[in-house]
Amino acid sequence: MKIAIAGTGYVGLVTGVCLAEVGNTVLCVDIDKEKIEKMKQGFSPIYEEGLQDLMQINYESSRIDYTTDYENAYKDADIIMIAVGTPERSDGSANLDYVKKVARQIAENVENDVLVVVKSTVPIGTNDEIETNLRKYLKNNVHIEVASNPEFLAQGTAVRDTLNASRIVIGVESDWARERLEQIYQPFKQPIVVTNRRSAEMIKYASNDFLALKISFMNDIANLCEIVSANVEDVAKGMSYDDRIGNRFLKAGLGYGGSCFPKDTKALHWLASDHDYELKTIKAAIEVNQNQKMKLIKKARNMVENFDGMKIAVLGLTFKPGTDDMREAPSIPNINYLTERGANVIAYDPVGIENAKKYFGDKITYTTSIIEALDQSEMCFIMTEWKDVMNFDINQFSNLMKNPIVFDGRNCYNPKDMAQAGVEYHSIGREVGVPVLESILN
Repeated sequence: MKIAIAGTGYVGLVTGVCLAEVGNTVLCVDIDKEKIEKMKQGFSPIYEEGLQDLMQINYESSRIDYTTDYENAYKDADIIMIAVGTPERSDGSANLDYVKKVARQIAENVENDVLVVVKSTVPIGTNDEIETNLRKYLKNNVHIEVASNPEFLAQGTAVRDTLNASRIVIGVESDWARERLEQIYQPFKQPIVVTNRRSAEMIKYASNDFLALKISFMNDIANLCEIVSANVEDVAKGMSYDDRIGNRFLKAGLGYGGSCFPKDTKALHWLASDHDYELKTIKAAIEVNQNQKMKLIKKARNMVENFDGMKIAVLGLTFKPGTDDMREAPSIPNINYLTERGANVIAYDPVGIENAKKYFGDKITYTTSIIEALDQSEMCFIMTEWKDVMNFDINQFSNLMKNPIVFDGRNCYNPKDMAQAGVEYHSIGREVGVPVLESILN
């Protein structure tokens, strides 16, 4: 099939490349001319494992191309996928301006029967609204329908998640739309869940928000573990054997970040409020996550009077390993807090430095060397569990740092090992305190 994709962010580009990989002819559309030229040269605008190699292979085989000419891209496509951003507004609602703009461009340029597939994460009912607008502005006498096809990829594993998805969700209102989507996804050999459009829209929000709930729940439990001298990792392990719970998203830390969970929890909460209903669980998840981001700073504040003039190492800038995405990364509020109070921050990250500069500019020092970051530092904060951080020789902390004090927001190391290495070590949900029973007896 001939497929046009509006938007070349994580969702649009990864989807386009993977659809080309299974034999479709794909044309990716973006308004950024410089970005399009780089992609034509085989360079990926985002860091994502395996993506650039697939881009080059499929471009050389003419299965994928990139353009700013949306008029020609849309006019004779069999399927047009909308994968533009739906950023968060100041009130927490989703900004649909980009989606609506693309929909109008499609309506004014299509010359063949076409299925418009919305992959962007949009509030429930948006697909219905888009179809109404498409038909309102349609210039040619063609058949046009809208389907919802939410994505479930995770940054850092996006290519793998697309080629080996746990399921494909399609929300359609006709057999014609269903058959077209089933045809393009048949080569993936993955379970296809067919619903109406509104249910598909809700599946996306409910899935992301449920995972955000699990993360916030475990962080809440981790905070209580510190108070009562329990170990959150032991708790998570004990929970994970229950197949009703599973073992994923039970890791305590500094909360969730990225382009999906923060935005989607707020958007669903806003949508419910707009219908005079309060999603109490989602509201709690948002509050817990917001507070969790500054957990390490709160620990450090109990140890020092101020950070003025201190050299502080930060290991990891991106919101998770495997991506260069800085959106909603815990490093942002923590580093801003430290620099505003006079700290000299030197930050390590293997791929996220260029994006980090958009947030911090020249307020901090950047390095791709953990050793350089730690050298003569008086305190260290671990924000991202990059592989090189996880595998780092912990004896180096004492050898390199002026004061070997480590605040680990990702529980990368064993507390006993760190103690033996001469490091004052503070992590999440594993603090050593007075046993509860002993406290009660005394």
